[in-house]
Amino acid sequence: MKKYKFTGETMEFLDQTLHRIQAVRAFNGVNPGDNGGWILGEKSLSHSGDAWVYGNAQVYGDAQVYGDAQVYGDARVYGNAQVYGDARVSGNAWVYGNAQVSGNAWVCGNAWVYGNAQV
Repeated sequence: MKKYKFTGETMEFLDQTLHRIQAVRAFNGVNPGDNGGWILGEKSLSHSGDAWVYGNAQVYGDAQVYGDAQVYGDARVYGNAQVYGDARVSGNAWVYGNAQVSGNAWVCGNAWVYGNAQV
């Protein structure tokens, strides 16, 4: 069962159209009707697990957020990056390139994780 839909609200960012998401079912403190952040498409955020993109956070390119991961604040996940497990990316943090943030890792503040880094 899907956990989000697109609201119809879009933004253009680096020649990509990002879509605002909205929860359609309850999970992990997110309620139906809650607006989420911005993603490029359904490949960006898994419908399984409790993963979610909040607020002004953006996930684009070939990046993926899945498992129970959370991306929030003004964080960006892009390129081929993956955020999964119980990982958190928040604040003004950027995760990009082929970077992976997983397990119980938190990337926050103004941190950048990129290249082939694994946290």
